[in-house]
Amino acid sequence: MKIVKTKIASYTNTSLSVFSREESFFQSSFHSHPEFELVYILESHGKRIIGNSVEAFESGDMVFLGDDIPHVWLNDEIFYKGINSLKAKAIVIYFSRDLFGNSFYELPEAQEVKKFFSQAIKGVSIAGPTNALVAKKMKKLLKKKGFEVIMGLIEILFLLSKSKDLRYINDNSYVSVSDDNKNDRLSEVFQYVKSNYKEEISLDEISKIANLTPTSFCRMFKAKTKKPFVEYLNEIRVANACKYLIETDLGISEIAYQCGYKTASNFNKLFKKLIGTTPKEYRKKALV
Repeated sequence: MKIVKTKIASYTNTSLSVFSREESFFQSSFHSHPEFELVYILESHGKRIIGNSVEAFESGDMVFLGDDIPHVWLNDEIFYKGINSLKAKAIVIYFSRDLFGNSFYELPEAQEVKKFFSQAIKGVSIAGPTNALVAKKMKKLLKKKGFEVIMGLIEILFLLSKSKDLRYINDNSYVSVSDDNKNDRLSEVFQYVKSNYKEEISLDEISKIANLTPTSFCRMFKAKTKKPFVEYLNEIRVANACKYLIETDLGISEIAYQCGYKTASNFNKLFKKLIGTTPKEYRKKALV
């Protein structure tokens, strides 16, 4: 599947949209957009692909998506057989980061919401009591108009930013380098890895990018990312391998080579360790 880049605001002509979606089956392609998205599945089942993750979904499933994370909901095969009693229903909220303005994000009271947004690029699964409460508020939001819609959204975001019922769908490897990191010493390291993960990257080489000795670099990198550099590099390579597996027909060995691994066996081992399945199983699960 190719990722279709789109912009919801250009279709809806508004920075905030709340609507009920009902179809025979979900018909969107694998796509991304700059708007945040909150989705609550009322009826339906199948699998959803969010970033590098492929998971089953059913009625009651709720996720929050950060800006530009690719995603798609794919119904199980039975939905494509024209059975009238089967419907794909959901409530969806789209809104732009700019909806609240820069001054909002500078407020002390908004820091938890700001932090929640920064983590949402991984995709957030919402369960437990928070799921039930937010679902009720989303249903009520469908009936609101004007500024009441914005007030309702802020209330939902406050609940999500405080909740303990959240699970990140992807690991940190899917997070892009944000504007906040531009002045960080590690930003050049992240950019270098992003551009050169296909090549062999030695510790001496990456330490020079950070203008540090190898020992100092390793200490600093682990202190800031909570993981060794080699682990981070493997996460980036495997994350890109996931994209190759979904978006191309390349063989496993070729993908291993494209992602910086000299042998398919080493690639398979690291892929299964990080993703939980072999590359072959991952592709089959994503594309069947």
